This record gives sequence, C-alpha cells and structure tokens, in this order.
Amino acid sequence: MPLFASLYNFACWLTQDRGAAEDLVQEAYMKALRGFSSFEQGTNFRAWMYRILRNTFLTTQAGLKASAFVSIDSDDAPVEPENAETPELLLLARLKQDAIRQALEELPVHFREVILLCDLEEMSYQEIGLALGIPMGTVMSRLSRARKAMRRLLGERTMGATT
Repeated sequence: MPLFASLYNFACWLTQDRGAAEDLVQEAYMKALRGFSSFEQGTNFRAWMYRILRNTFLTTQAGLKASAFVSIDSDDAPVEPENAETPELLLLARLKQDAIRQALEELPVHFREVILLCDLEEMSYQEIGLALGIPMGTVMSRLSRARKAMRRLLGERTMGATT
C-alpha cells in the first residue's frame, strides 16, 4: 500500500494510540478506495491521502478524544541510540527525547500536524497546504507558531528540571 508507513506514523502522532492509529489508517484507505474516482490525475496523491487521513481523524471520536496517555509498561519504548557509551549519556538522550515527545503531544492538533508533516514527513509547504486544505501562508504561520510553542514548552521543561 502506498504511503502506509508514513500515514501510520502520522496517525500515531495524531491519535497517540497505536490501535486507534491502525483503525484510522484502515478507514482512510477505505475512504480513498471508495472515492478514488474523485482523485484528479496529475495532482498530488500524497497530499490527497494525508487530507483523507486528517479529515477522518477530525470526524472520528479518536480525533475528538485523543488522549496523551502513554503506558510505562509499553513494549513500544523508543530505541536507545547504539553509539551511547555510558548509562548517563543514555539517560540524558532518553530524557531529551521524552521532553520533545511530551511537548509535541501538548501542542494543539492544528500545530502538531503541521510540525509532523513538515519536519517528520518532509512535506513541502504546498503539500501541507493541500493535505490540510489551508493556504500556504497559513501553513507557514502555523508552523512558526507551533515551533515557538515547542521552544516555550521545552524551555519550561529544562527550567523545571534545573530547579
């Protein structure tokens, strides 16, 4: 299936739940298959699929009730870097990764999705605009505000950790 890994990754960030993300991606593919006749040849297929996924997220309970719950007992813990030499370096890397993940999860969905599409999925502003159904200027302003909010959240975490 085209774009599956990228769509699933985006869905995981939106729903913050792997099961809900799987359901969301499956629903998005079903909608895409049913509505494939509406896809215009020569337009951006990737943006079209992301738009379907996002709209599906926004219209489901998963989108309305996304929680920030992360199980401590989860087998899906982030992989530790292999080149870290000491337990202290591993701990610092993990704390940094956790702080970024937490800050990202605290962002409102409209900021989180722009950062994810730009920085993780490496979509152009134009592709993001097509995927989200917003003008490119709105993409740029949301991205700027989202990054500013991330800096503020991360700054609060580092200030709180040092006091």
